Amino acid sequence: MIIIGLTGGIASGKSTVMETLVEMGATVIDADKLGHDLLKYHSDAWHELVTAFGDNILASNGDIDRVKLGKIVFQDASALQQLNEITHPRLYQTVREKIEEFGKQQVEVVVLEAALLLESGWDKLTDQVWVTIVPKSVALQRLVKRENITSEQALVRINSQTPPQNRIGRADVVIDTSGTTSQVRAYVMKLWHNLQGEKRGHNTATPKNN
Repeated sequence: MIIIGLTGGIASGKSTVMETLVEMGATVIDADKLGHDLLKYHSDAWHELVTAFGDNILASNGDIDRVKLGKIVFQDASALQQLNEITHPRLYQTVREKIEEFGKQQVEVVVLEAALLLESGWDKLTDQVWVTIVPKSVALQRLVKRENITSEQALVRINSQTPPQNRIGRADVVIDTSGTTSQVRAYVMKLWHNLQGEKRGHNTATPKNN
C-alpha cells in the first residue's frame, strides 16, 4: 500500500487533485470530514472546545458553528494553537486506525488529505507528500467566491497559514493548480501513471511541477 499525503494552503486546489485521484482509483482519508465528525454534539472534543472558547461558538441546535469558531482562531494565533491541541491528537489516532483498516483490506493507494499534514507531523504516516500551490492572488479570488466573504476576511485566513515555501521544501511532488481544471487533472493523471510504474518496479521517477 502506498500512502500519499496531500496538503496545501486554503483554496490551493487540493479538492481538484483529490477528486482526480479518486477517479483514478485511490481511496481517500479526508481529514476535514473527520474533523467535522469529531465536533459532534457532546463529543469529548465538543466539551473541550466549548470550555475553551465559550458558548458563543455554538449554533442554535447546539452544534459547534465552524464559521464562528473560525472567526476566533483565524485572528488569534494562540487560539488556533489551542484548537489544534484539542483536535489534532484525536484526529491523528483516527487516521492511524483508518490506515490500518485499509491495509487489512489490501487497498493499493491511500490519499491522506489534510491542510495541516506537515504542521501536525502526519507526514510520518505517509510514503510521499504532494503539495498544491497557487499564487496568493488566485487563492484570494477563489476563497472570496467560494466562501462569499470579503477580500479582507479571505486575506486573514490566507495569511494565518504556513507560507507555501515551507511546504514546498518538504514536498515530494509540487502541483501548481493555477491553470485550468483540465490542465491540473491531466497532470495528476500523469503522476498517477508514474506511481503505477513505481509500484510495478519500473523505477519511474515522479516528476515535480515547479
